[in-house]
Amino acid sequence: MQQTLYTIAIWAVPVLLAITLHEAAHGWVANKLGDPTARQLGRITMNPIKHIDRVGTVVIPLVLALSRSGFIFGWAKPVPVDPRHFKQPLLDMALVALAGPVSNFIMACGWALLITVSKGLLADSSMALHLIRVGQAGMMINIVLMVLNLVPIPPLDGGRVVAGVLPKEMALAYMRVEPFGMWIIIALLFSGLLGKILWPIVLRFEAIISAIFIF
Repeated sequence: MQQTLYTIAIWAVPVLLAITLHEAAHGWVANKLGDPTARQLGRITMNPIKHIDRVGTVVIPLVLALSRSGFIFGWAKPVPVDPRHFKQPLLDMALVALAGPVSNFIMACGWALLITVSKGLLADSSMALHLIRVGQAGMMINIVLMVLNLVPIPPLDGGRVVAGVLPKEMALAYMRVEPFGMWIIIALLFSGLLGKILWPIVLRFEAIISAIFIF
């Protein structure tokens, strides 16, 4: 039980921040591009309560963390976006989608800096060790979410980015995959194929960020 509580203590804040700020970033960019929907609904906020999905934000990440599967992910309530407010709906939707993975990249770098600061200021202390482990969890969850969301299958962010750069007719045809997209992702996940494809990319990003920010 003690080990379980400690695992939760390490992963709770990184997971909540990674998932909720990812969604807030979507809303912030949408608002900047002319769609006030997320702002009017109070979704451009760091308050996790506004973004939490009980299954995707709490249950799934917790189960994966406790199972020590090595692959942690989750999701929040999607931020509503109304493309009718955009001047270039497909392109602007692509920018809104890209904001989520970009936010995860920035957070991964921030957690890496926390590791460096912890090593420098609190060397050889139990608090330093705890903060380093939290930083490592923060790096990992954000890199995994970034890479996973860039998979070019709608409704993942990568699918919307691809649709944004395709000609309109091709984009509309491509987005017809969206109702089946999550089932495709789940099938790839449980088959083990998704992990085999994404894990080397995750480890590469982890190595790059570590080389730049951890010293």
